[in-house]
Amino acid sequence: MANLLVRGIDEALVQSLRERAAAHGRSAEAEHREILAQALSRPKKRSLAEVLASMPNVGEDADFERIQDMGGAPRVFD
Repeated sequence: MANLLVRGIDEALVQSLRERAAAHGRSAEAEHREILAQALSRPKKRSLAEVLASMPNVGEDADFERIQDMGGAPRVFD
């Protein structure tokens, strides 16, 4: 594994890291690794069902009704 050294960090930020680490029962170094992993990992791919469920409710069902055309398929190449 590689090592990462970060210099010039504001003391208030370091203190916040220590407090967050203590709240999670980890060392500051372990907390730093977790923060980096969460920030840089790829987002989880969502299933089609999750994507559809997240769509907002826009309009009434009647707005999306299919219009029945009894004349057959349109003749677009004539």
